[in-house]
Amino acid sequence: MRVTFLGTGSAMPLPDRVQTGLLLEPSVDGDSDGDGADGSGADGGEPDGRPLLVDCGAGVLHRLSQTDVGYEGVATVLLTHHHLDHVSDLLALLKARWLAGEEHLEVVGPPGTKSLVDDLLTAFDYLEGRVDLAVREVAADEPFEVAGFSVEAHETRHSVPCLAYRFGDAFTFSGDSEAFEGLANFADGSRVLAHDCSFPDEVDVSNHPTPTQLGEALAGRDVDCLYLTHLYPHTEGKHREMLDSVEARFDGDVRIARDGLRFETAE
Repeated sequence: MRVTFLGTGSAMPLPDRVQTGLLLEPSVDGDSDGDGADGSGADGGEPDGRPLLVDCGAGVLHRLSQTDVGYEGVATVLLTHHHLDHVSDLLALLKARWLAGEEHLEVVGPPGTKSLVDDLLTAFDYLEGRVDLAVREVAADEPFEVAGFSVEAHETRHSVPCLAYRFGDAFTFSGDSEAFEGLANFADGSRVLAHDCSFPDEVDVSNHPTPTQLGEALAGRDVDCLYLTHLYPHTEGKHREMLDSVEARFDGDVRIARDGLRFETAE
């Protein structure tokens, strides 16, 4: 499986970090970023998978246009939750695909996703019927398939219903969440975990974790590589101390995610 961080920012984006979005692709040869995220090479993933966009915040469509896949190649979006910084480019993607002559778009997400899409199309009714649009809702603890990938979901701790997603042993994405034992157990055994780490330790915050809280939750878990993502401006200049805080409690490789970073991870 190949994962590209399209957006690693938050509701307060930075010049080099747009809002949340990840591109997942079937396994391809080579590690195009040279990052070697888990040292596993490219021997896995879902061979029959198709490109999958996970979340679609502001700026993600532009980042997607810079990839080889492009918005023309993404016919499925998987949403973790419905906060604006995770869905604001959704109709922009639909419109771009329509204008490019693409005929289909599938949107998958937690309960309430159909109402979200219906409400957006009510506000922008000229987009109604422009593409063959399918909406599907999924629930925690009920495995499902999307774009050829087998996925498990787990409810996170956030201010609105939100799902974390696990793609076999290859990759887990937390969505937005506090750090807690249930989510750490869900990610246990993953080669790569991308986890919300929105603020440095000195910020008193709920619905998101600090580095110390994340390190404590993941202590003893079998995760080869952890990427910290969903970074607020408060984290600028503090990346090294954030890494140190996590590494003081968690034994795996810990890195800061960045827009455009790609890695391969074996299934």
